Amino acid sequence: MDMLETRQLAYFVAVAEELHFGRAAQRLGMAQPPLSRAIRQLERHLGVTLLDRGGRAVTLTPPGEVLLREARAALAAVGAAGRRTRRAGRTDPRLVLAMKPGGDGALLPGILAAYAAAPGMPPVELVCNFSERAAMLRDGRADVALLHGPYEDFSGLAVEDLLVEDQVVVVPRWHRLAGHAKVTMADLADETLPRWPRRLDGRSDDGPVAQDAGQLMQLIALDRLIAVLPESVRGHLREDLTCVPVVDAPRTTLVVAWPEHSRSREVAAFVQIATAVAAERRPTSQAVAVGVALTGRDGGGPERPRSRR
Repeated sequence: MDMLETRQLAYFVAVAEELHFGRAAQRLGMAQPPLSRAIRQLERHLGVTLLDRGGRAVTLTPPGEVLLREARAALAAVGAAGRRTRRAGRTDPRLVLAMKPGGDGALLPGILAAYAAAPGMPPVELVCNFSERAAMLRDGRADVALLHGPYEDFSGLAVEDLLVEDQVVVVPRWHRLAGHAKVTMADLADETLPRWPRRLDGRSDDGPVAQDAGQLMQLIALDRLIAVLPESVRGHLREDLTCVPVVDAPRTTLVVAWPEHSRSREVAAFVQIATAVAAERRPTSQAVAVGVALTGRDGGGPERPRSRR
């Protein structure tokens, strides 16, 4: 069997990311000669060349690119297994929910109240994170998360849709667009928009990177940029900001997500409660539309959780 050790994978990932044996050795806290020997032993074990050492720089070969991708995933899975195991042994169990501040579509109070009322459920620990929520599910730092499609990566996760929203543009109250009843994306063509970490729609705006909600709202108030966001942001705006509907912006979908292989009773209960609370809050027309999207039939609920790759 081609069994690999996590130590070998960690050594290779360091070299593959640094593309320099000296820097990789420093990063790993070891001398360069044993690192070089370890990589050569790995190549001999696999029977392939992973790194092209010719020329002035180290580069990845095609097999090396494959191993880098697979090694990162394997190391992440090993780390997640350790975190989940340690958390399972806690004397004070918690269900860890990752969410973006203000990114719950006003559903979270109802969800948390219903979950707290369910018998035998542990307390919910909220972790607010602007851009790493999906990663937190994959690496074991969180049990469930509230994410937004179509912009976030759902690979390796199971999800259920909660709320579909139109989008608005958030601007200072004195901005040229502030008095409009509605705008189009073309109206925003000359404006500075934020860059979103790990955005999946291929859009690359030239504004500052959006690191967190507070920073984003401060930059808008200072006229450094404007932002197109789900309409539920209305309930979280500062007094010096306002929003205008963007009629041709793509709709966003708030989902509850969890690791696709999770067998946790607590996670299953949270997902069931979240979808029930969302269905009660959702306008009838939207509930039917989401039901059709999930099941292919009018009025039906989801037959089973979905995994999106």
